[in-house]
Amino acid sequence: MPSKPRNPSPPSSPAGVSGLVRASDTLAGVFAALGDPTRLKLVAVLCAGGAFSIAQLTTGTDISRQAVTKHLQVLSDAGVVRDVKMGRERLWQLEPAQIDEARRMLEAIGREWDVALNKLKMFVESAE
Repeated sequence: MPSKPRNPSPPSSPAGVSGLVRASDTLAGVFAALGDPTRLKLVAVLCAGGAFSIAQLTTGTDISRQAVTKHLQVLSDAGVVRDVKMGRERLWQLEPAQIDEARRMLEAIGREWDVALNKLKMFVESAE
């Protein structure tokens, strides 16, 4: 009877993994919001800096102001953008904290993959 495989060694950064799990609920909304091409384009425009009105964001596009407003609301709900009232106008600007957190999460996942792939490589090479 083959021996039972030993328990795999714990991840290189257990706090990192548990942190990923805790952050995943919050960041799922960010990734979902950024998963739409129109919203991703709006974020790209807002990355230029400053605050933009709906009219500025729709200039040169075939998207209605109402559609842009709905997309901005989804991004706002995810914490990616925020609106600022300037008189009677609402201006929209990037809120980079959630995007930075998403970037950090992807980097941590990448590190975990690197560790796992390195372990696999070492296992395969030792079996040769």
